Formats: sequence, structure tokens, C-alpha cells
Amino acid sequence: MASALTAIPPVVVVLAAALAAGLAGSRRRLGHLVGGGVTALVTVWIWVVPSGTHLAGQLFGFDAVFFAVDPFSRVVGLVFAFIATVAVAYSWATGAESKQTAYALTYVGSSLGAVFAGDWLTMVVWWELMAVTSTILVWDYGGKAVRAGFRYAILHGIGGSLVLAAIAWHYVEVGSFLFTASAGMVGTIPQLLAAIGIGVNVGFIGLHAWLPDTYPRPHIAASVFLCVYTTKTGVYAMYRAFPEGHLWIAYMGGAMAVFGAAAALLQNDMRRLLSYHIQSQVGYMVAGVGIGSALAQAGAFGHVFNHILYKSLLFMTAGAVIYQTGEENLKYLGGLARKMPVTCAAFTVAALSIAGFPGFNGFVSKGIVISASHYTFVKGPLVVGDFYTLELLLLIGGVGTFLSFIKFGYYAFLHGPYEGDAVTTAPRPQQAAMLLVAALCVFYGVFDGALFGLLPFDVTDEAVVAHVYHTYTVPHVIEGVALAVIGLAGFAALKKPLSKVGRVPDVDAAYNPLAFYGTRALVHGVTETYAAVDRVAVAAADAAAHVRSDPEMLSRYRANIGGSIFILMVVLGGVLALLGIV
Repeated sequence: MASALTAIPPVVVVLAAALAAGLAGSRRRLGHLVGGGVTALVTVWIWVVPSGTHLAGQLFGFDAVFFAVDPFSRVVGLVFAFIATVAVAYSWATGAESKQTAYALTYVGSSLGAVFAGDWLTMVVWWELMAVTSTILVWDYGGKAVRAGFRYAILHGIGGSLVLAAIAWHYVEVGSFLFTASAGMVGTIPQLLAAIGIGVNVGFIGLHAWLPDTYPRPHIAASVFLCVYTTKTGVYAMYRAFPEGHLWIAYMGGAMAVFGAAAALLQNDMRRLLSYHIQSQVGYMVAGVGIGSALAQAGAFGHVFNHILYKSLLFMTAGAVIYQTGEENLKYLGGLARKMPVTCAAFTVAALSIAGFPGFNGFVSKGIVISASHYTFVKGPLVVGDFYTLELLLLIGGVGTFLSFIKFGYYAFLHGPYEGDAVTTAPRPQQAAMLLVAALCVFYGVFDGALFGLLPFDVTDEAVVAHVYHTYTVPHVIEGVALAVIGLAGFAALKKPLSKVGRVPDVDAAYNPLAFYGTRALVHGVTETYAAVDRVAVAAADAAAHVRSDPEMLSRYRANIGGSIFILMVVLGGVLALLGIV
């Protein structure tokens, strides 16, 4: 009986909780209690379920594994379920309706289904449902979120189609959808399609604009869910597609780290700034996957775990500020540290964590990836002293991160008095959710061994990794502090120019109008062509009816037709005679 229970996919339980939350309707307390309680139980269950547990069967007539537990799926699934529990509590504290939380839980369930899938076919089913459920979660808020949700759905629909095409081609090459049938995607075309399709989800440069376009739009509690699942499920899928890494994926990760941090620095909308930093931080994970060594993959998945903690905390703190002030723009905030001290403290922990300051969890996992970029990856074309190309990109991204969050913290909590309506401290349930996650950011930063125990590879064992990793070495700590100092100096130098920056357009400023007007032109062309054909057909039918109703005209028409046929035959005969055919 116990073994049968352990083989029940967590997605089933979470989706049942989503249904219960939705049926709770106006009974918000009941709906949120069910959602939070079930996700908490799922967290414990993922923690204790034996590795190797799986549920095999058939899907659409093909061999499938609906549920499989290994070290990679466990670490991602564990933090997915835990943060869902916290996000449900936060949703309750922000007044979110049970319906919205039900949509969020279907999104959580779909993501867990994708992460615990043991084959490509099962994964892509949940992958597409994840896109659908997250779109509905965005749409539920109405207003500007509706159009953003449409753009989100279109882009993820394209990405999902590419992933499906890659999987179909891969099946032709391998003859199986099972992950165990091959080491990742097989064939150049499947790999290219998978990289681009999954690249939409992880925010490859040029495919990333849905992040800052969508995540600032919905309810503040919805943003806490959204910042977690889509991109990190993408990192997991990228590992499954490229378990041995890939040079260009690694460099794309480094470029994402720099681009996302630079773009975030130019933002004044709090959630838009945080959204760009999702791209930047996911860049470290993508780089780890691309490097492909055991050390790098351990760092990538450690950063997935840590990023979900501090990024959800950042969105919770931003949401708490918006909840109390109604203001999203940093230019119109300031001095909130005195009015919202707990929120300010939680933000400080999250900011130091994402920036990779010593003593916080981001310092541990980010350090593993950077170490792997130096010791287990190619030097690349740019070498500066002992620093190699990818390593330099990741370090530059780290400086940009410090700059961005110094800016965020300064304008939101320190700079000047807030001139809006009276502000009170965040509600206690919000504070409790934020403090819990902040405590974990510190815990996994100080007790790095606790994080190492969750990783798919033991980074402290020289028999497992090519270079043993130690977190708190003198050079590593000096590096973390140096990045912070450079960030502080950089903000002091850039503060005045940054204050004059307005909204900065991204690539979607080009392709959104192109898609809109291009689609409208296509629809207009199709409808006008149909109308023209319809007019010709109607005119011909009218003429035929008129001829048929007039016997004299019908005789003349037949005579003309006969004469025309005779003339055509004479001309054709002459042409054939000239050609010597007759």
C-alpha cells in the first residue's frame, strides 16, 4: 500500500487541491487552507520518496513514464512544492480570490508534472498545459494583463511547437520517447529546435521580452507564482535535452547574465526590474547546463533551488510595497524602511542573496557555476589574467546585479520621504511568509552543506567532480566583497544619469507591432480575396441565370460559343502545322 501511494504523481494531488480551492468560491480561508496544506504535504512527500520511484505506462500508444524521481527532479520538485505553500499563504494575505489561487495551483501542478515526467511525450503534455494555466493566471487579473497574456500565449505557443517538433524528430532518430533511451536530444535538427523552443521559456536573448512584458501585469500574488515555474522548468528541460552540455548554450547563459542585469538597471518599474533579473539569474543556470560537467550541473540546479527562494522573496517584498502604497514606480517611492521595516529587512536579505554576497545562499550556488566556468570549461577567446571568457561574463553579470539592487533598495527604502498616503507595515501573514523565506536564504548561505546534500552531484568529493568546491575560501570571499564594492562605486557614479532614464524599449517594441500589423494584413488579404472570389462567382451565377431565362439570348450565346470553339480549333491547327506536328 505504501509503495502504491508513493507512485502517485504529485501533480494529481496538487490539481485536486486546485479544484477544491476553485470550488471554495467566496470561502477564501478554506480554499487557501486546502491549497497550502496540500502543497506542504507534497513538499514532505517529495523529500522522503525513494529515488528511483516511478510509474510507467502508455500514452497515446507509446511507452511512457508518468512519474520518475531522480536527484535532478527531486531538487526542483522540492523547491517547487515548498514555494507554492509560501505563495498560497502570501496570496491569502494579499486578498487574492480563491479562483486566482486555484489557477495558480493548476500552474504549479502542471510544472510538477513536467519536472517529474520520465519521457519527452509526458513532459511536453505538461509543458503545454503549463503554458495554458500560466496564461489563464495572467488573464484572470484583467486590464493590461489580458493583452500581455495574449502576447505571452502566442510566444509560448511557438516555443512549445518547436519543442514538440524536436521531440517528434528525436523519436524518429531514437525510436523511443523515454529519457533513458538516449543521452539527451539526438540529431542536429532536434537539438536546434529544442534549444530555441526551450530558449523561449528560459529567456534566451531575443526570445526574452515576454518576461518583463508579462510579470508586472497581474495581481501581485500571481507574480510570486509566475516568477518561479516557467523559467526553471525550462532549465530542467534544457538539462534533459543537453545532459552533456553544449558550448553555445553555455555562452548564451553568460550573455543572458550580462544582458538581463544591464536591462534591469535601466528599469524603474519594480516588477519589470525583477523580471529582467530572472533572465540574468537563469543565465547562470543555463551556463551551468551548457558547461556540462558534474560541478557545473550541480551548480546549475543549486542555483535553481536558491534562485526560487530569493526571487520569490523579492517579488513578495515588491508586492508588499505595492499593496501598501499602490505604487509600482521607484521614482515615486522612498523612505519606506522606517514605515515597513520587516519588508525592508526581507528585501535586504533577498538582494544580498541574488547578488551573491558572502553569507547568503546565492553566494554558494553562483560560486559553483563560476568555479566550473574556470576549471571545467574552455578558456574562450577572451582571457584577462586568470579569468576566462565565460567566467568574465558571469562576473560582469554579478556587478550588474549589485548595481540593480542597490538602486532598487535606495529608491524604495532609503531615498527621501514617501510623499503618498499614509503607509503602514505589511500584514503579519505577509511578514511571516517573507521572513520564512529570508531565513532559508541565510540558512543555505551559512550552512552550505545543507544545500550540497540536495544537489545531484557531491561537489566536495573529488571522485565525483573534476574540481572540488569549497565555498568559504579567502579568494572566493574577496571576490564576492569586491563585486559589492564595485557595485557601490558604480551606483555612485551612475546614480544621476540613471535617474534621468525613462522607459527603455526592448525587442518586443519591434516585433509586437510587426506581428500585429502583419497578422491584420494577412487577415485583410484573405478576407478581401474571399470577397473578390465571391463577387465573381455571384456575378457569373447571375449572368447564367439571366441567359437561361431568355431563350433568344441563350441561342445567341450558343452560337457565339460554337463560333469561338471553331476559331480556336483553326488557330490550334495552324500552330500545330507550323510546328510540324500534323
